[in-house]
Amino acid sequence: MGVYDELEARGMIAQITNEEKVKKLLNEDKVTFYIGFDPTADSLHVGHFVQIMVMAHMQKAGHTPIALFGGGTGMVGDPSGKTDMRKMLTMEDISHNISCFQKQMSRLIDFSDGKAIMANNGDWLLNLNYIDFLRKVGVHFSVNRMLAAECYKQRLEKGLSFFELNYMIMQSYDFLELNERHNCVLELGGDDQWSNIIGGVELLRRMKSKEVFGMTFTLLTTSEGKKMGKTENGAVWLDPEKTSPFDFYQYWRNVDDADVIRCMKLLTFLPLTKIAEYEAMEGSELNQAKEVLAYEVTKLIHGEEEANKAQEAARALFGGGRNSDNMPSSEILSSDLTDGSIAILDVMLKAGLIPSKGEGRRLIQQGGVSVDDEKIAALDHMLTTAHFEKGYVIIKKGKKVFHKIILK
Repeated sequence: MGVYDELEARGMIAQITNEEKVKKLLNEDKVTFYIGFDPTADSLHVGHFVQIMVMAHMQKAGHTPIALFGGGTGMVGDPSGKTDMRKMLTMEDISHNISCFQKQMSRLIDFSDGKAIMANNGDWLLNLNYIDFLRKVGVHFSVNRMLAAECYKQRLEKGLSFFELNYMIMQSYDFLELNERHNCVLELGGDDQWSNIIGGVELLRRMKSKEVFGMTFTLLTTSEGKKMGKTENGAVWLDPEKTSPFDFYQYWRNVDDADVIRCMKLLTFLPLTKIAEYEAMEGSELNQAKEVLAYEVTKLIHGEEEANKAQEAARALFGGGRNSDNMPSSEILSSDLTDGSIAILDVMLKAGLIPSKGEGRRLIQQGGVSVDDEKIAALDHMLTTAHFEKGYVIIKKGKKVFHKIILK
């Protein structure tokens, strides 16, 4: 099976500029392609996951990926899917974020010996002469057509800055530069990038009379069409400091029954024949498939050792055991206690288990908080030094969140 057929069978492909030619190119030839990543945070999140998996599949098939980091476009921010303009980042922020992205991406993409390329569009965008750029590139863009694009259309009612309007032109220019520098002939991206990708394909046709291609892939959504990767505590990050391997594992272990097979196809390298076996499962049998999904995805991002630890901790907790060695934990100090006690709500707030005391009270009222298997009923419940006789307590929030609180 060629890589195009593999991506198609996994449900990854959304839109293509020329399906017949792209399929032939990917299945029978070796090409250089790129995907852009704007460094708007200091970690990639699960929304980037499908993009990285596509890069990995393509590389395994012998194609050369370019990971393009937006040192230039990150200064503007992509308006696609945003209701307001992004916060403007400093050069220092962007440089730091790019170094974090590079480290995380290297787990799945082999950048050694020219097998993949890291590029930064700040190298060509930041020193452009504005008038020359508009004369050379801007003349090829119709404002009417740009405003009809989905990435801009939804922003027109709330207000789209001229600053952001430049984003499509800059991203299109990236394709031109990468084609000239690395003979890149294919731009890939999430399906929300379709308008921007078309802009690059058209620019090369107009300026260089070259045929290049664009392809988008499926966004990571639930069966109901909602974006995946969000929890009540925020985004699910690939950085273990932001989302612990245990919490990362638990996120995938708890996906809805309707989403587990789709996630397996998109986010693991499990053979499709093996996934078909899990697809035949129903009811409680699907828990086995969810455990495999969680383990495989955690192994890809955090390594086999962390995946084993997370799996062991989850099995111990949810199998009735209490092995807390690899459980997410927080520390409180003796000085945090007053007269030998501290309010449960203060502890949960410090540990990041609740965003506010109001939310904590609601959880307690609903019977959703336990300490060492004892359900908490009083809103003003206090933990005393006696509770920490073994050095820690385990707080359970809801049915699936466990957190160890260590007293120092």
